[in-house]
Parts: sequence; structure tokens; C-alpha cells
Amino acid sequence: MKITIAQLNFKIGDFEGNTSKIADVIFNAKRQGSDLVVFSEMSVCGYMPEDLLDYPYFIEKCEQSLEVVAQSCQGIAAIVGGVVRNPNKGRLLQNVACFMNNGRIEKIIPKTLLPTYDVFTEARYFEPARESSIIEFQGVKIGIAICEDLWDQYNDFEYTTSPAEQLKTLGADIIINPSASPFNLGKQSHRNRVFSGQVNRFKIPVLYVNQVGMHTELLFDGSSKAVNPNGDISIQLPEFEESVAQLEYHHGYFSVENSNLTIGTDNVALLHKALVFGIRDYFQKMGFKKAVLGASGGIDSALVQHLAVDALGAENVLAVLMPSRFSSEGSVSDAIELSKNLGNEHIILPIEDVHSAYEGSLKPIFEGTEVGLAEENLQARSRAVLLMAISNKKGNILLNTSNKSEMAVGYSTLYGDLCGSLSVIGDVYKTQVYALCEYLHSSQGKIPRNIIEKEPSAELRPDQKDSDSLPLYSILDGILRLYIEEKKGHNEIVMEGYDAAVVAKVIRMVNANEYKRYQAPPILRVSTKSFGKGRVMPLVATYEI
Repeated sequence: MKITIAQLNFKIGDFEGNTSKIADVIFNAKRQGSDLVVFSEMSVCGYMPEDLLDYPYFIEKCEQSLEVVAQSCQGIAAIVGGVVRNPNKGRLLQNVACFMNNGRIEKIIPKTLLPTYDVFTEARYFEPARESSIIEFQGVKIGIAICEDLWDQYNDFEYTTSPAEQLKTLGADIIINPSASPFNLGKQSHRNRVFSGQVNRFKIPVLYVNQVGMHTELLFDGSSKAVNPNGDISIQLPEFEESVAQLEYHHGYFSVENSNLTIGTDNVALLHKALVFGIRDYFQKMGFKKAVLGASGGIDSALVQHLAVDALGAENVLAVLMPSRFSSEGSVSDAIELSKNLGNEHIILPIEDVHSAYEGSLKPIFEGTEVGLAEENLQARSRAVLLMAISNKKGNILLNTSNKSEMAVGYSTLYGDLCGSLSVIGDVYKTQVYALCEYLHSSQGKIPRNIIEKEPSAELRPDQKDSDSLPLYSILDGILRLYIEEKKGHNEIVMEGYDAAVVAKVIRMVNANEYKRYQAPPILRVSTKSFGKGRVMPLVATYEI
């Protein structure tokens, strides 16, 4: 049996565009002699529609689109993901994979395991399947396990139901896993452990078909693959690219003529690829073309500027330099050199007059008080006003340049440097920022060496350094990873070798600045625990962990 796997980029709610894309692949696969085409989870409507699923018209369009796609399946079969109304008691909807053949939907397979952790909220909308079933096609017994259905033993908990085990009992020859599996660093090796583990348990080959695309903060990398009963990966499609490939299933094994394996990608290179893809896909799906950002001459804005140019082209990126009385001459010259190296337009808008005007207006209120944070934040907010004005006037979308370390401890200004439509590196720790810049410097040579080597500073007061307020980033990021990603408490972190007072200070800063993160832009998620929908903490609460 010849199978085409379609790793495609769908847009949520674009039923016409999604169904057209699916039908084109089915048509071409038929011409190339395929018997079956497999698409990703919820492919006709895009994953995840969230509260669009509460609107009857959305469900009607989804069901109609599935019927339209089925009509394309003449002389070829397809497995297509979507949402349908639940015919039984329980929640109103089901997340399903439809087996299409002979111009109609021959069987609907609902998803059994509905993830409700981290970024997932499927149990809010869907009723799970109560039992598994087999599709017999061309003498092959096909079991369909939708995404989470193969992850029953590979999370922080173990499900009480194993769809793969049920399919094995029913005599499945292969398991097809249509998925919408979000990306994070390390996910590839995690998936390989899952699929090799399931293959080893049940001695059944697994075909995993994942989507690509950026949806709000979630990045989907594709990396679709076929895993044989001996654990060998016969094909793996590239990350963050649409890709269609044909393979053959014969006597219990998948095989391909020209194997495409992309296993073992360097994490820093993969992080760069993910962030560039996220910016590009966000802009394309939102109908945006041009970006603007504040260029300070510091490493964070330099990285975001480089990523934006890589994603959108130098002609579509505007860097705005906004020096104050505290900006060093080197910061301005470094920012200018970076723009020249990257080839993007840059303008210089000194904020001294704006800042002084604000200070003058506030003088009756501030007079007699000590100069401090309020005056420093006026500079950040002055810059934000200018950037948003440029965005409104020129239509350039403002990119936020705050990193995860800063966002974690509140080292950022609300309505100042937290402004933006998209937080590009809000899930990238400062130490990762340095690693990315080193990678880009060595591979492209456009980030001035001085930007990487100089001590980081917000430059909001004379001789200010980040280290005045924060631990060294190598220490801070280590503590933050343990607290945020690994969910360890104070005593556990101290046992890892960190100073107790420093750990306590960092945890207090993280907890005290939740209100800022509630108001931050959507963040491109690249870790296992990103700020946003994946880490939901109470805003009004008292807690010490």
C-alpha cells in the first residue's frame, strides 16, 4: 500500500483555504499512485480553534468542509482531521479523524485522550471516545490514534486508558497518528522516545503526521515520521516546512525510495529556525508585511532585529534608535552598525525633548521626592509612545524585545518596553540570547562583536548595569529554569547548589510580577513552560513555593 503523508500549514477558520489545500494534495497523490493520504489533526479547521468551537456556524462549516473533502476521494482514500457534533450524551463536540473513500466519509474515529494540561484545553470542548476501532483497507487493519492517544504513558501522569493497547487487541497492523503537536526545544527526542516506546510495546509500526504553523503563541514544527517495528525511523520530514512525501507499507514495514531524515539538529540552530518561522508565519496569517522595533544597541533588540530581517527581509524592518541623556555613544554606534550590516532602514529619534516634557508636566507632583524608578520608567514609556505612533502611522507591527529572564523577574516596564504585538524572545532566557547571537555572529557575521561582549544595561540612569539589580544571568537563568520549567520550590532549588537568599529573592520577584505578564504580548513558545496559556497563575494570591 502506498501512503502519502501531508505535513501542511493550516490557518484556523480558513475552511476554503484549508480544504483547497487538502484537495490539491489528494489530487496529486492520486496521480502519483498513492492509495491513502494522511493529514494532521483537525486539518480542515486548524488546531486549536478554542472558543470558536462554541459557535454553531463554525461547527457547521467544519462538517461541511469534511464532506467537501470526501468528494475528492475517488479512487483514493484519505484520513482527514476535523470537529463534528457528538451524536451521544456528553459534551457537544468530538475531535475526530475521518476515513474517506469512494467519495464519502466511511468512518469517523473520535479522539480518546483529551489533554488538559499546559497549553491544552481539549476536555473543555470535546467528548472522548469510549472505545477504539479498526479500519480495514486494502487488506491492512489500520488503527487511528489521534495525537495524545499515543502519549498515555509519557507525561507527568499515566492515563488509565491505552488506545494503542486497544488497537493491538483489535489486531491493528499499523497505527496512524494524526497530530497537532506543538514545538519546544527537546520535543523531538521526547517524541522519539514515545514512538519507539509504543512500537517496542506493541510491535506495530507507527505513522506520525504533524502539522506546521504558528497559532497565537504555539509553534508546530511538523517533523512527521514513520517508525518501524524494530524502532528504525524510515522517514522524517523537515522541521517548520510544508512537506508531502510518499512511502510504502509492505509486510509490516514502512519504506521509502529517498529517505529524508533530519534527526539531530543542533538546539541553537533549531531555536533560530523556530523563531524566524514564528515571526514569518504570524505576519503572513495576520496579513502584516512590515515590522518596527526599538533598537537600543543592546543584545536583546539586536537579536530580535536579526530574526525579523531573517523572517521578513531587510526591506520590511524598521529599527528606531531613541537615545536618551543616559545612552552611551557606543550603544548608538553599535545599533547603527547592526542596521547597516543587516541592510534594514533605521532612524534616530532622540527622546530628550519628550522625556523632559514629561518631567516638566510631572514636576509639581514629583518635586521634593528622590529620583528613582518612576523617572527611569518615563524613558521607557517615552520610547513606547514613539514606537506605537510609528506603528499606527506607517502600519509597521511593533515587535517586543524583552527576553524571558526579564519577563520572569519583572525587569521591564509596563506600557514601555513591554509594548508590542508579538513577543519574539519572551520564552528565550538571556543565556540563550547570548548563545543565539554567538551562533548568528559565527554564521552570518552581522551582529557587531561589541554588542555581544559589552555588559548588559537598560541605560536608564548613569552607569546602570543589569547586575545592579539582578544576579548574574548564568545564575538567574539556572534558578528560573528550575522554578518555572521544572516546578521546583525554594528548598529543592537550594539543594541544587544555589544560595538560599538569592533563590528566595528570585522567587519573590517572579511571583510579584505576575501582573505584568498578564499584560504582555503573546509570546512565541519554544520551551516546555512558557508564560501565557501554558503557565496560568493566580493574579491575586499569596503564596510562597
